[in-house]
Amino acid sequence: MDIVKEMGKKGCEAEKIANYAIENPQFIKQLIEGVSVPKGSIRFGYEKVLRLISERRPDLIYPYFDVFKKLSVCDNSFLKWGAILTIANLAVADSDKKFDAMFEEFYAPVTGPVMVTAANIIGGSAKIVSAKPYMMGRIIKEILKVEKANFELHGEPSPECRNVAIGHAIETFDQFFDKIEDKEVIIKFVKRQLNNTRKQVVKKAEKFLKKHV
Repeated sequence: MDIVKEMGKKGCEAEKIANYAIENPQFIKQLIEGVSVPKGSIRFGYEKVLRLISERRPDLIYPYFDVFKKLSVCDNSFLKWGAILTIANLAVADSDKKFDAMFEEFYAPVTGPVMVTAANIIGGSAKIVSAKPYMMGRIIKEILKVEKANFELHGEPSPECRNVAIGHAIETFDQFFDKIEDKEVIIKFVKRQLNNTRKQVVKKAEKFLKKHV
């Protein structure tokens, strides 16, 4: 397979290319080169393929951790969001503790101003906790900051965006609640959401409490 040619096709099959790269890891460098070019919408396809590989074989992508660290703070939102999820996938292969070194930088956007960025960080946190249980306390502390986050939508403050992100936090805590030592902090957080103005968040809180309390 000519990966560059396949990536250039309209409607390229990301799953197919990811599977091929996993079987032929010598081509991963080409994918990294593709996502690293300065401009071009084709970068989004490369990012998706690399993210799929990171989900299944994080060890193959981990040597390029710094590439995704750079993308996670880039100006392009779509590349940033994908890189955040890839970094979470790479935590399990992080023998050099590169994530540990970027912890504060990684979690800083949880408080705003972009809700999707915060949601992706929160959503990937369960994988990080699973890979790095010693960081659980710090991760919980960062996620809980979402309750007082300041998000913007079209340049205006958006409490509703904060509510959406809180919903993501409830879902994430649900994934590793049984491993949490200080469960009361989480329970209090979720109980406060019973008064959330977003109905979907209230439902998530009710479901969480019914399951865990």
